[in-house]
Amino acid sequence: MQAKKRYLISLLTGAFLVLLFYFGGGVPGPAATGSRSRHGYSRPEQPWPHFSDPLQHLSPWDHSDTEEYNVHISPRQKRDVNSSVYKGKRCRMQSCFDFSLCQRNGFKVYVYPQQKGEKISESYQNILSTIEGSRFYTSDPGQACLFVLSLDTLDRDQLSPQYVHNLKTKVQSLPLWNNGRNHLIFNLYSGTWPDYTEDLGFDIGQAMLAKASISTENFRPNFDVSIPLFSKEHPRTGGDRGYLKYNTIPPFRKYMLVFKGKRYLTGIGSDTRNALHHVHNAEDVVLLTTCKHGKDWQKHKDARCDKDNAEYDKYDYREMLHNSTFCLVPRGRRLGSFRFLEALQAACVPVMLSNGWELPFSEVIDWNTAAVIGDERLLLQIPSTVRSIHQDKILALRQQTQFLWEAYFSSVEKIVLTTLEIIQDRVLQQTSRSNLMWNSHPGGLFTLPQYSSYLGDFPFFYAKLGIKPNPKFTAVIHAVTPLVSQSQPILKLLVSVARSQYCAQIIVLWNCDKPLPAKHRWPATSVPIIVIEGENKVMSSRFQPYDSIISDAVLSLDEDTVLSTTEVDFAFTVWQSFPERIVGYPARSHFWDNNKERWGYTSKWTNDYSMVLTGAAIYHRYYHFLYTNFLPNSLKSMVDQLANCEDILMNFLVSAVTKLPPIKVTQKKQYKETMMAQSSRASRWADPDHFAQRQTCMNKFASWFGGMPLVHSQMRLDPVLFKDQVSILRKKYREIERL
Repeated sequence: MQAKKRYLISLLTGAFLVLLFYFGGGVPGPAATGSRSRHGYSRPEQPWPHFSDPLQHLSPWDHSDTEEYNVHISPRQKRDVNSSVYKGKRCRMQSCFDFSLCQRNGFKVYVYPQQKGEKISESYQNILSTIEGSRFYTSDPGQACLFVLSLDTLDRDQLSPQYVHNLKTKVQSLPLWNNGRNHLIFNLYSGTWPDYTEDLGFDIGQAMLAKASISTENFRPNFDVSIPLFSKEHPRTGGDRGYLKYNTIPPFRKYMLVFKGKRYLTGIGSDTRNALHHVHNAEDVVLLTTCKHGKDWQKHKDARCDKDNAEYDKYDYREMLHNSTFCLVPRGRRLGSFRFLEALQAACVPVMLSNGWELPFSEVIDWNTAAVIGDERLLLQIPSTVRSIHQDKILALRQQTQFLWEAYFSSVEKIVLTTLEIIQDRVLQQTSRSNLMWNSHPGGLFTLPQYSSYLGDFPFFYAKLGIKPNPKFTAVIHAVTPLVSQSQPILKLLVSVARSQYCAQIIVLWNCDKPLPAKHRWPATSVPIIVIEGENKVMSSRFQPYDSIISDAVLSLDEDTVLSTTEVDFAFTVWQSFPERIVGYPARSHFWDNNKERWGYTSKWTNDYSMVLTGAAIYHRYYHFLYTNFLPNSLKSMVDQLANCEDILMNFLVSAVTKLPPIKVTQKKQYKETMMAQSSRASRWADPDHFAQRQTCMNKFASWFGGMPLVHSQMRLDPVLFKDQVSILRKKYREIERL
């Protein structure tokens, strides 16, 4: 009997081991080997993730075309669907990205040529146009660090008319695909009714995803990028500003919490919206839903539908949006929603109810400073939660919504560029942005870490850091005429500027076709005079970030500018209080010409201005770096070809960054255009073609910026006691009052 038991136990144990090996065993994958990069040399690689199980097949859509399918799908089936979304689910930058492609030419992006006969949606065309017009773009795949498909991958819903068929075959046939390595795929919609999975319908391999409505479960941290869901009407460039025109104290509006949208009777995304009526009070909490959507909504209508539909039609969505303190952003069929961007723009603090949604640009944006992150399971607590938020916190949340909207979300261009900048920060880790750069004005797109990793080197963070700019300036004088006489204006200007107590050095930028003057031709001064030959003798060279500029402040001057030492001193003291702005003397303005339907430029003396010309102005040296590295070559080439408009372009840039006007200060004498007869450049300013060119520049620049960034101002800063009836001896800047 005992022998039989031992025999039975041994038999069962052996059978169990056989089954365990058959079902659970795995054969180790082959060892990873070094691969050859596109540059032709080998580099060691980390072993790729090995998956022993084959990709599970999704249920055919025609077999599950009922809402009941989603209701009765088993947990195991859901896990199988989720595990099949990406083969490269374990991909990270260290394992699925070839950094060597970025070492030679930096972070350059290649867009595949568009193939004949392939349809491209307007939204995807906007994405591609943004990349091709950016400073990252290269038309040479051999120089590229990142690759973007010309095949439209935005809408992967099989029921959508924008769906691109046979994408798997088309992608695999691309000669540079390389299993998706160093590729970026943009997507707004994935999956289809009824379960709306995140499967794109083709194997993305080791490609990164810039995806809307991506779940935290499928999001690969520091590899994928979560982007917002935006409509086809979303502007390509520029975009409207936020709707917060002024701060109201206390910061409460007519409604405390609002929502207006579809209600799904069954299926994924229906639970939360079906429960909203429990917290709706028709007073300060107005949560409206309608089930009147889709072809057969009446077939599925419930007892609440008629009442909900009637109340839904009583309210105007825009009026609710702009008059509510908080806006509910529940999930729809997918995790993301158009309500998210709409709430941000309206300065209505988003209350997120979409469990498991990886919020847009979560890698760099701190959403706790601009939104309330709720839980779908705790819906009934939402009203009491938002009522408990202090008004100071509400004001801060609202202000941050406006900053984030205008910095990263107001246009397709900003969404795409933010995506690329995030990836570039990963690639160039030693020059990546800090959290403060991303989450405070002016934002990551205008704060280039290649300039400096220290916040104190930028003009925007002095107040936050409690520091002040360097107490000296570097004068940069733009010289275009030969030095033939000791009485020329440039020599007098050199002497006046050098006498300033704040002057550290003077740089003469020699953009003249004649050879450099001998050293003894320059006047003797107490500060160093450095003469630099301009790069290619073009106008944009005056804004090059020269290493010789050692101070934070740059005093930009034309060679025939007439300024006294006192005027220079006063302008610099004003700039120290406004280091992020242009401060100077000659002011100009822009206006909208209704007859010609275009922007106009005027030099008339009026009661307001929007530009301070860089022929006599002080600004931070960072703007030299930004002008050179941020603006596209097309605009700088236009300036160089015309030998004109560089001052207008710099004003556009600074106003786009600061959202503020420049500052005009009082001067002793009128600027050079009023003394035409004395100037060697008189013919240029009197030339009508020169003025017409500036009109053209205004409109070309506005087109690239996606709108008019210039801001009008009626403020002029004068010295204290300026023209007051007191003794001249009591006045600090007394020379300014003398003619």
